[in-house]
Amino acid sequence: MVGSMFAAISGLKSHQTKMDVIGNNIANVNTWGYKAQSANFMDATYRTTIAGSAGSATVGGVNSSQIGYGANVGSVTVNYSTGNRNPTGWGGDCMIDGPGFFIVSASPLANPIPNGTPLTSNDGIMLSRVGILAFDSEGNLVDDQGSFVLGYGLDGNGAVNTGLDMIKAKNGQTYTSISVQTDGTITAVVEKDTSGTNNPGDVVTLGRLGVASVNNPSGLDKTQGYYYKIGPNAGDVSHGESNAATGKILSGYLEMSNTDLSTEMANMITTQRGFQANTKIITVTDQMLEELVNMKR
Repeated sequence: MVGSMFAAISGLKSHQTKMDVIGNNIANVNTWGYKAQSANFMDATYRTTIAGSAGSATVGGVNSSQIGYGANVGSVTVNYSTGNRNPTGWGGDCMIDGPGFFIVSASPLANPIPNGTPLTSNDGIMLSRVGILAFDSEGNLVDDQGSFVLGYGLDGNGAVNTGLDMIKAKNGQTYTSISVQTDGTITAVVEKDTSGTNNPGDVVTLGRLGVASVNNPSGLDKTQGYYYKIGPNAGDVSHGESNAATGKILSGYLEMSNTDLSTEMANMITTQRGFQANTKIITVTDQMLEELVNMKR
């Protein structure tokens, strides 16, 4: 009987964890780029009361008999499917219509990252599904969290560089607006140019956004502020320009959360009932123990 109580306690803990995951999904139903999670139960340890044995010519086989000790949360998985697009009307807002990730850095890069070099979490490299882009006062392309957005700038002849680096405004230029084409090409409308290279209203090309391809997205680690760290089980994380495999970049849109609110509400109901059923097991077990104690009377 005590075993049933311990099993019920493990069920309570597991259902509480699942409710925590559901609550986080619902809380982020309107968070840009949020990827819904799900808690997956697994049965806990077993006690074998009768060991199994194989049959023979004279004796029949015996199946093992086992009694379980409840449930645990085996894993919390992430749904990385692309969320719906939400139009914003601002060219600096962009999303990836596919499985790729934007690449950002918490601190300036000392040197460009050569093509063919896998990305790691070293040097503050992180991945993101949200592109809210603008140029800061130093002329660096950053997102709304202040992280440097990485890509491929232009050389002196206007050709795209091969190394992944920070994207910068042209010397002496400020811009009224920016836009990103489907291949990641960044263009901007000149506001003023103290160098005299361009006139106000001219459209200039500043480079291309870098996009990361992750071999195992489930190996990424979520962090605060819609960033992902490259975990040890993420596999090969390559970088390059957007393509059919990583998905095209859509300017003027942000990716909505892929939380399915109707599914979460249904999961909340079943989780609540599961929690309730486990509390009933504890109550009934307590009553049985009370009857056992009162036998002496």
